[in-house]
Amino acid sequence: MEKEIKEIKGVCRLFSHEKSGARLMHIQTDDDNKVFSITFRTPPTDSTGLPHILEHSVLCGSRKFPSKDPFVELAKGSLNTFLNAMTFSDKTMYPIASRNDKDFVNLMDVYLDAVFYPNIYKKKEILMQEGWHYELNNKEDELKYKGVVYNEMKGAFSSPEQILFRKIQETLFPNTPYRHDSGGDPEVIPDLTYDQFKDYHRQYYHPANSYIHLYGDGDLSEHLKFIDEQYLSAFEKIEVNTQIPIQGAFDEQQEVTVEYPISTNEKEDEKAFLSLNFAVSQSTNPELHLAFDILNNILLGSPAAPLKKALLEAGLGKDVFGSFDYTVLQPVFTVVSKNTNESEKSRFNDVVFSTLKYLVKNGIDKKLIEASINAYEFRLREADFGRYPKGLIYAMKSMESWLHDADPTMHLSYEDSLETIKTALTTNYFEQLIDDYLVNNLHRSLLIVKPKKGLAKEIEDEVYNKLKAYKDSLSEGQLEELIAQTKELQRFQEQPNTQEELEAIPLLALNDIDKEPEKLPLVEKEEQGIKILHSPIFTNEIVYINLLFDTKHISKDLIPYMGLLSYVLGKVSTEKYNYEQLSNEVNIYTGGIYFNTEAYSQMDNDEQFYPKFTLKSAALVKQLPKLIELSKEIIENTLFTEEKRLKEIIQEAKSRLESVILNEGHVVAAKRATSYFSPLGYYQELSTGISFYKFIADLEDNFNSMIEEIKGNLERVKSQIFNKNNLIASVTVDEKDYNAFKDAFKSILSNLKDGNIEKVNLGFEPTALNEGLLTSSKIQYVAKAYNFRKLGFEYKGQMQVLKTIVSLDYLWKKVRVSGGAYGAMAGFSRNGNMYFASYRDPNLKETLEVYDEMNNYISQFEADEREMTKYIIGTISKIDAPLSPSAKGDRAAAYYISGLTYEDLKNERTEILSTKEADIKALAEIVDKLMKENNYCVLGNENKIKQNEEIFNNLVDIFN
Repeated sequence: MEKEIKEIKGVCRLFSHEKSGARLMHIQTDDDNKVFSITFRTPPTDSTGLPHILEHSVLCGSRKFPSKDPFVELAKGSLNTFLNAMTFSDKTMYPIASRNDKDFVNLMDVYLDAVFYPNIYKKKEILMQEGWHYELNNKEDELKYKGVVYNEMKGAFSSPEQILFRKIQETLFPNTPYRHDSGGDPEVIPDLTYDQFKDYHRQYYHPANSYIHLYGDGDLSEHLKFIDEQYLSAFEKIEVNTQIPIQGAFDEQQEVTVEYPISTNEKEDEKAFLSLNFAVSQSTNPELHLAFDILNNILLGSPAAPLKKALLEAGLGKDVFGSFDYTVLQPVFTVVSKNTNESEKSRFNDVVFSTLKYLVKNGIDKKLIEASINAYEFRLREADFGRYPKGLIYAMKSMESWLHDADPTMHLSYEDSLETIKTALTTNYFEQLIDDYLVNNLHRSLLIVKPKKGLAKEIEDEVYNKLKAYKDSLSEGQLEELIAQTKELQRFQEQPNTQEELEAIPLLALNDIDKEPEKLPLVEKEEQGIKILHSPIFTNEIVYINLLFDTKHISKDLIPYMGLLSYVLGKVSTEKYNYEQLSNEVNIYTGGIYFNTEAYSQMDNDEQFYPKFTLKSAALVKQLPKLIELSKEIIENTLFTEEKRLKEIIQEAKSRLESVILNEGHVVAAKRATSYFSPLGYYQELSTGISFYKFIADLEDNFNSMIEEIKGNLERVKSQIFNKNNLIASVTVDEKDYNAFKDAFKSILSNLKDGNIEKVNLGFEPTALNEGLLTSSKIQYVAKAYNFRKLGFEYKGQMQVLKTIVSLDYLWKKVRVSGGAYGAMAGFSRNGNMYFASYRDPNLKETLEVYDEMNNYISQFEADEREMTKYIIGTISKIDAPLSPSAKGDRAAAYYISGLTYEDLKNERTEILSTKEADIKALAEIVDKLMKENNYCVLGNENKIKQNEEIFNNLVDIFN
């Protein structure tokens, strides 16, 4: 089959490999960021996490590439633009991307060998390391579970939102594989046996159960020839029965309650999640798929969304949101009320259905429908997927139908479906959907996720007692065997790869790399006395405008209010529009208007930084006048008089910040540690960090008594920020469209103040607070940080190579492989700030010791020319990650504000490309002195932190 898909500017071809039964989809485009992916249908048979553990494990060595971690070797030494593997509820996907032709084939080779010929049959230690194992070093020691996926999922099951979304499928599909958690439930993971593990691979990892994607401007005939001759031709077609059955509809709504842990000092009141979940047709219905994505936004996605509004006005939750999960055979539409009580479940149910019935009977506001369709269409046509290559997103979209034996192009060709959906502007299209698939749909569940104090301790005690009982049941010989297994795993982990094994991994040469960095176009201009940073880039008729207002004059007490202002603007009424009308206008005419607080460091000095309050916006060029008009209305005429609305926004902000803290603990801990010594870090902490979260939580708790103060301070900070004398504008648009921007821009300045502004002193005093941040999480995030410029050292490009080395060798082996954490990372900035951080880490003190001992590793670092080349290439691949037009404009402006020139970037690249072993060794002194400054922060399990209380200066209850 061959067909053009104009929506993605590509030609799609479908192939079937006759001998092996493999299926292959090729999308030919002019995109040089080529993507390869191989996916297997992998329905779970239990909740041991077998598909997930296997996803990790096949990348731990194979027939042609027998090193213990070819995945890491590729991360160290390829020009990949994407390299990962992903476990879904029903499939496992292995995607790679690269812009370099030779590198692309190398990556494809390693991945194909990994999935078809992994070393898991030879080395049980792979399952023990990546999945789970008993750890016992001495007979008198406590027996423990360890394993990378085991700890990853302990982290996942620490977040109530993750628990909620993991349990939804279980409530709706009790008779299908979707009732199991393919990622793994920590309580069940230790039930997985080695034989089950191997059998699952034998059964499911066959070409006849595979779906292969190729995307981009690569040589199709060469790639097909390679895949056939090197891999598929070795297999005979077999029958693999992995068909996922349809779950029959229910006779009545199901109700399920699950608990999640909170820390001992948290209150249980208003901490529950209530969700209504609906199974909606099948994922092979492209129009319904698209329509429900838009309906989710109509009902729950904006300030004008009627279901969200009804639930908030009824006092049912402090944050209301929805989701439409179309990655499963029977897609799921979900309505969630967060931070409410279990006792409200009946009222929640009633309000949802009475609101839906009201909308069916009386109709949805046509302006809201138009706004939601336009916003969705803008994102479709913009096709900006951030760090994800387009080809990967298209592969994932195609799998939504292809996995279930339907046309893989149906979700890529969206024009016909979109045109049908647009009839909703003159018909009852969406009202009928609500009636058919929500109001009159009994295939639904009410899921309650409620807090329980002490649950984390209960679970810990249960695991401890289970392991103790098991250990007590073992004979002397069996204990010796467990100790021997532990030692053997440690030997396996510590044994270095042989030179022969490492050299089997294909490697590019340094002359395959551009010697100069990409030059981001930026032209400095001036309009009406305002500095304009213009990035003349082809943007497909879209204009991106950032208005950056300097906030160096905002006093310390108002900085958190500036953070709050970024949440409030655009979500409350203005003089011309109420907040629902404003939301609709923004979505009808633009690609979005957003606000945030940012701080740009002087490139070589974290004490000199440039704080900004930024309005970020996008629109089609033809809608520029309307974009400017709406931006101007929000800046000049926002009203802070709607007290109820302000409270809703503060509650939602608190909810979203809680999710960040629980799910991105490594970033939170690293930023908090940086705030101890860095003026820049301190500022960011006040405006976006834990301090800001505490500020928002205090506003919510004391809202009634503080309302006048809140309104007054928002007005004060707004009037101080929006001043033409502290404004620069960044615009990313094609040169031919710049005049359209120039003409429209004039009007935004007409009423802006032009008073003088003076920098204020924040009174920052560096203090090593060394905090333990207490949560109910089952794992830790351990960060240590300092600034090397404060110790008299200069920035060198070689530090980026060191970052690659320590992240993917030392920390990978010590913190992840041996320690069992899900990950660990490092960062070195030009301004001197650096950090080490771990992610979903079962350890605490041990990880800090790993950081402290790093200088020994660096001072003894040895690498031949091939190994150094590998690290250099891996470093360059991160620096050269492809950017969308808007991201190029943002980065060019950031470089300008920070004083970073193209010459600086060239010098850094030259230093990276010329890095030698001796250069890395020379950095040992810097790391040693940085670690001796002893600035650290740990976010995680309250019991674990309290057990190590002596190493902390302060213990902080985050959510109390």
